[in-house]
Amino acid sequence: MSSDEHQVPLEAEESGAQTVEPETAASGSSEDPAAPIQPEALAGSPSHSIPLSEADVERQISRMSRRSLLWGAAAVATGLAGQRWLITRRDDDGVPWPFRRALEINEELARDYFKPSRLAPVFPRALAGTPRENGDLGLSDDFDPATWRLTVVRGTGKGGEDTSDDSSSDDSSSDDTSAKDPSSADAASDDQSVDGTSSTDDLKLTLADIQALPRVEMVTELKCIEGWSQVVHWAGARLADFIARYPPPTRSGNPPDVRNRPDDLVGYVSLETPDGGYYVGLDMESALHPQTLLCYEMNGQPLTLAHGAPLRLVIPVKYGIKNIKRIGTIRFANQRSADYWAEQGYDWYSGH
Repeated sequence: MSSDEHQVPLEAEESGAQTVEPETAASGSSEDPAAPIQPEALAGSPSHSIPLSEADVERQISRMSRRSLLWGAAAVATGLAGQRWLITRRDDDGVPWPFRRALEINEELARDYFKPSRLAPVFPRALAGTPRENGDLGLSDDFDPATWRLTVVRGTGKGGEDTSDDSSSDDSSSDDTSAKDPSSADAASDDQSVDGTSSTDDLKLTLADIQALPRVEMVTELKCIEGWSQVVHWAGARLADFIARYPPPTRSGNPPDVRNRPDDLVGYVSLETPDGGYYVGLDMESALHPQTLLCYEMNGQPLTLAHGAPLRLVIPVKYGIKNIKRIGTIRFANQRSADYWAEQGYDWYSGH
């Protein structure tokens, strides 16, 4: 074989084209896999880009910085304009009306989700501890537990009329109910034994009257709207049992039947401290929830004054702002009850 057969053609050498030895072509291998990849090959590859010069990088950063600055300025301007628009809207019960509408939507969703059979989680008693005192609104220093009485105001019945001072029409209904329903008869007699009034008059109850109701114990979590929580062992009487014993008027004007016709009861319950410094409102559905307690013991001991002695509300399906301490008055009404923190702009429903 002559040497001409292995000589690289002049044209290929001048153009830089790569030639393949005949033996290599015959073996089916194009190049040595261990050979390093040349930068010129990478430059033409679709998966690699030519490195930018320092000047090009600086120009690109400059363009990105200007674009980011413009977008950031637009976002800040939009936010400020939105804030300005919100805070200048008309006030609705303590907050601008867009916030109030948002709270109302949240409440409607929560009420649709709410079911009496849906209980808050319960925990082993060993996990129970003492919650923070966290607030003394309504807990005046001159309070004397020995003179404490729970005032029960029967509220409004059919047509929204106040029935606490006018018992002429409802007395007959209560008498009929007493004749037919032993529990109603017990309620009427208990009313008489408390202060000699009829079942539609306001009541003055002692702690012994509350403790005479079926005792309930539960270990649930007290959740504060500030973000902390504490598992606590509570004891007291269900508010539902209290309402069954001392029923409010009905919307229809018919005799109350708490167990079978709770929807006919007036729609709201209000609770406030003896000095009126703190007050909360509940919808009747939440008041009748089986875990809503009139509580007089905590972790196996009577309540302390700082934790609401002699009687407080425990409602684990709502945040702590609804768990009013030192209850002095319970009112029933057809109209939504006033609520201290709702007047400060918080959610009236306050469920979780």
